[in-house]
Amino acid sequence: MNTPSSFSRRSFLTAAATAVAGAAAAAERDWTGKIPTRYPDPDIVALDKRFKAKLGNTPIQRIHHSANTLWTEGPAWNAVGRYLLWSDIPNNIQQRWIEDDGHVSTFRNPVNNTNGNTFDYEGRQLSCEHLTRRVVRHEHNGSLTVLADGFDGRHFNAPNDVVVHPNGDIWFTDPGYGGLMNYEGARSPSTSVEPHQKEAVYRIDGKSGQLTKATDECFKPNGLCFSPDYKKLYVADTGASHYPNAPKNIKVWDILDGTKLVKGREFASMKARIVGDRPESESEKATREKNRTRLDEVAGFADGIRCDTEGNIWASAGWVGAGYDGVHIFAGTDGQRIGQSLLPEICSNVCFGGAKRNRLFMTASTSVYAVYVETQGAHIT
Repeated sequence: MNTPSSFSRRSFLTAAATAVAGAAAAAERDWTGKIPTRYPDPDIVALDKRFKAKLGNTPIQRIHHSANTLWTEGPAWNAVGRYLLWSDIPNNIQQRWIEDDGHVSTFRNPVNNTNGNTFDYEGRQLSCEHLTRRVVRHEHNGSLTVLADGFDGRHFNAPNDVVVHPNGDIWFTDPGYGGLMNYEGARSPSTSVEPHQKEAVYRIDGKSGQLTKATDECFKPNGLCFSPDYKKLYVADTGASHYPNAPKNIKVWDILDGTKLVKGREFASMKARIVGDRPESESEKATREKNRTRLDEVAGFADGIRCDTEGNIWASAGWVGAGYDGVHIFAGTDGQRIGQSLLPEICSNVCFGGAKRNRLFMTASTSVYAVYVETQGAHIT
């Protein structure tokens, strides 16, 4: 009879659809590593043919996660010790992942709510302390040297990220987040939102130790990095967190005579278009433009940034959600977004490391992730 057979067919199709939906749900990524990720990793997305750093046979790995972790930040690679160092700002500790066996341990405790870290060309660790509002250097003998703790007779707001030039100069940002909340530092008793002084980028002369303000043409300068030839400085501006009119972008300056910043301008906007839980593909973009349809842009924040040997900028990104949060890669030539590495958490910072400097480490909320890429970090720090 027709009725039973057609009913059976409908039942079969319904069951098949349910099975497909169930399989899709079951296919949600297992970040424990127990269920392997099929190559090529679907969460590494090429948005432009210029993005050539994706490897077909490597996954994004979660190398550390803990229920006790609150906010990972400031990753820095130590090539001699073969370890990754990072901060957990609210927990007031620094942790270390050792490449030999993947062991994670507490490196320092307490650390004055340290945020950004790096290593200078003598292998000494530099850190930006939120609680004390200063930039410090950990010496080889275990002592601590204060490099800078204020400017023009006033305390810093809360230094955030730091990089080192081959000539010994130290550049750092002072957006002030650690001075705005006790959770990551110590809120000033006199104000809840106003900074001690205008947020700025500073430079410490490597020879004289003299401190100068490089620029205050940012609302809240956050992560920073040099171009491969050290002729440009890139700075992520997260001022929109407190200033409604601030753009969500990455800026760039030319470096004059190795010491002065000139011609400040926008390098890349953090605005992007996403479809569901993933970036918009080139074919989808072409179809949309052909049909004159609109897909609303979303914009999160770039935080920590690093440059590769081709001049592309790798920026941690977040505060939007699935399809956006992770790492965005921008072409050094024109600032166009050419790729993304999608993560299930808000990414705070990045650095290149490993024996070949071809492994990207990503601090993200309660975890640390890593992925091998077909490029290298431009600098050893």
